[in-house]
Order: sequence, then structure tokens, then C-alpha cells
Amino acid sequence: MKNKRDNIAEYILYLWQIEDYLRAFPQNADATPELHDLHEMMHREGIMDKGHLQLANNALDELEELHKQILNEDAMYRAAIMRLQPSLNLLKAKTDRPTMSDIEACLTLLYQIMLLRLQKKVITPETADVQQRATQLLQFLSKTYYENSRTV
Repeated sequence: MKNKRDNIAEYILYLWQIEDYLRAFPQNADATPELHDLHEMMHREGIMDKGHLQLANNALDELEELHKQILNEDAMYRAAIMRLQPSLNLLKAKTDRPTMSDIEACLTLLYQIMLLRLQKKVITPETADVQQRATQLLQFLSKTYYENSRTV
């Protein structure tokens, strides 16, 4: 399993991908001990149809807390999220959860683009630009999370 500490954003995206995989192919849940355990967790948490594992939600909460902390301390970070805001608001408006946080919206954007690429769909230059900016923001958060976890 991906290590949350090494890259928390990738960890969340990985868990989301495993959830979708197990929903699509529940017969493969016993392929590895890790898949089996995650499938069992999904059953226990009642998210076989939709929703996210508590592991993913907890990691997202941690990333949100770090985001809020950095937002208050770092003007460059604040400017980066402000530049992304119109695109994130547009994305949120197109979902069934328009009140999701900016960080969840960034992760959702990256996850949706991954799914589009798997389907060999064309990504517009505008979407690619937003993807790059969201990726940079999440990389910064993940690096900061990693550095903070090493000092604890």
C-alpha cells in the first residue's frame, strides 16, 4: 500500500482508485491480502456503492488542516489557491457536492482527469493548465506534510 507519509495526496488518490476497482471487480478482492482487507473495510463502513474509506477521509482531513495552517502563514500559497479558485468553483458546481473543500476539489479534479485519460479522452489545454496548478499545490502540501511528519 502507498505510504501516507511519503505523499499524502497520492495516498488519497490511490485509495479512491482501489475503492473504484473493488466496486467494479469485487470478485478480485481476494487477489492480494491488501485488497481483501480494504474490501472488508468497505463492507464494514457501508461504502460498497459510493463514498470513501475512513482511511481516505482521515487523510483528507489531515491535508485540510495543513492547508488551513499554510493558508494563514504563506502569502504565495494563498495567491496560488486564489488563482485556482475560479476553476475549483466551476468544478464544484458540476458535482453533487458543491460545498466540498478546495483541497477535495483539487483531488477530485486530478482523479477525474486520470479517469478521462484511461478512457483515452482528450484533455483541453485549459484543463491541463488547471491540472498542473492543482498538482503543484498538492505537491507542496504533500512535501510539507512529509517534512512535518519527520519532525514529530
